[in-house]
Amino acid sequence: MPVAEPSFLYIDDDPISRDVVKILLERVMGFSKITFFETSHNFMDKIRALPELPTVIFLALQVRPHDGYEMLGTLRDDPIYQDAIIIALTANVMATDVEKMKSSGFSGLISKPIIHRIFPELLNKILLGQSVWYIS
Repeated sequence: MPVAEPSFLYIDDDPISRDVVKILLERVMGFSKITFFETSHNFMDKIRALPELPTVIFLALQVRPHDGYEMLGTLRDDPIYQDAIIIALTANVMATDVEKMKSSGFSGLISKPIIHRIFPELLNKILLGQSVWYIS
């Protein structure tokens, strides 16, 4: 039985980051089920309105009004998203940040700037259930 095409959600208020991810997912990797939220305002209402559960949720950390950690906590508190693949996409990452992300419940990390040559390989690992904590 063929595996269903994965779907993606990316919440980030930075239009350039959204554009980069859109190009990588659509043009480079050939995926079409991609949703972007430009703000974290009412994000749970918007997520619940999606036609399907996202296979992978990417969260920027410095988003308003709810930052990535707040969104992660809200998602993990919902039984539907307790085991969801939730990846931090953020800049300025240090080793202590990685430990905080892991203990907070993130499934992985891809740091910005997103490196277009490496992103597809990292995402394929994530889709295979592998843990990815990548700092560029």
